[in-house]
Formats: sequence, structure tokens, C-alpha cells
Amino acid sequence: MNNYLFPIYAIIIGIAIAYITKKQKSQYSKLLLSFSGAFLLALTLFDLLPEVYEHLEAKKSGVYIMAGILLQIILEFFSKGAEHGHVHISKENTHFPWLLFVSLCIHSFLEGFPIHQHNDMVYGVLIHKIPIAALITAFLLQSNYGKVKIFGFLLVFGLMTPLGTYISNNNLFIADYIDVINALVIGIFLHISTTILFEAGEGHKFNLSKLVAICLGVIIAYYI
Repeated sequence: MNNYLFPIYAIIIGIAIAYITKKQKSQYSKLLLSFSGAFLLALTLFDLLPEVYEHLEAKKSGVYIMAGILLQIILEFFSKGAEHGHVHISKENTHFPWLLFVSLCIHSFLEGFPIHQHNDMVYGVLIHKIPIAALITAFLLQSNYGKVKIFGFLLVFGLMTPLGTYISNNNLFIADYIDVINALVIGIFLHISTTILFEAGEGHKFNLSKLVAICLGVIIAYYI
């Protein structure tokens, strides 16, 4: 049950952080983003990648992983990088950001597929979604969108990952292609996590606190 609830908890925690900080970005959110990027990357390499290479031919796995990277780049063309903490919503804009919404929902839906009872990817998704949800909520609260639209945005966004997990675990047709989908998701995770790490510091420079956050993310992922 936690596999379905943890991604929802992440959205709730992110919303709470956004309300508490009342800031677009803070030093703590940057540290959490750095930690989440390292944690997600490490879990992908330690848990998900070996699983995919065990069930798929090596070269095919590489092709699907590259396809996942390209898919994420395409999604970011419309979301402008919201999946790794870049949210660009004009305060004067009253039109609902459908491209951002659809792109984030597709990304969130796909990241639910690798979550199974026998792996720990749910923790990677949980930690990844908290700072992203906080940043998205902070920007939405500063926009001119009504509370109903903001609530609907966050509700659907929060439910997409559990929906992906449910379909992955219960659809027999999807089960035949789950390794291919997981390889695509690996590409998505690799692109997002490395982008977060490369952009973790101002001018691409790491200070000590961010380095510690990244090292903690890797170490905790290793011992889970």
C-alpha cells in the first residue's frame, strides 16, 4: 500500500513546505533538491539498472535508456524543466499552463512504473517529488490561477504516479513490456538527476553543504 501512498505523501509534504517557506526558492530547498537528485541517481544505478540489464539484451537496454533521455528532453521542451526544479509561470498570465500540466503528468505517470513490492524505487520517487512539489506549489501560489485550478493541478499531478504503479502491477499486457518501460524510465531518471546535480550550485560550483547533501543521498540509497 505504501507504494501507492508514498508519492501522494510527497506531494502533501511539498505543499506544506511551500506554505511554510513562502519563498520561491530557499537554501534549504536547493539542498533538498541536491539530495533528491543524488538519491534518485544512486537508487537508479543500484536497483533499477541491474534489474533491466538482467532481463533485456545489453544493447537494447542502452537503446531504450537513450530513448528515455530523449523523451525527457522532449517533455522538458514543454515543461521548461519543472521536473528538476525549474518552474516558469508568469504572474500576469491567467491562462492555465496546459503544456506544463500535461508534461508533468506524463513524467509523473511513467515514474510510477518501476515501483514494485520487491524494490526500493518508491523511496527515490518520494524524495524526488518533495522538492519538485514544493517549487511547483510555490509558483502556483504566486500566479493568478484560482484555488480550484491550483488544487486540481496538484491533485491530478499527485495521483499520476500511483496510477502508473497500479497499471504496472495489475495489467497483464503492460507486464510483457515492463522491462522496456523501466529502461525508458531509467533514461528519464538519469537525465533529471544528473541535471539536478550539474545545476546544484551557482555557476556550477559546489559548496560544502551541497556536497554533503549529495554524498548523504548516495550513501543512504546504498544502504536501503
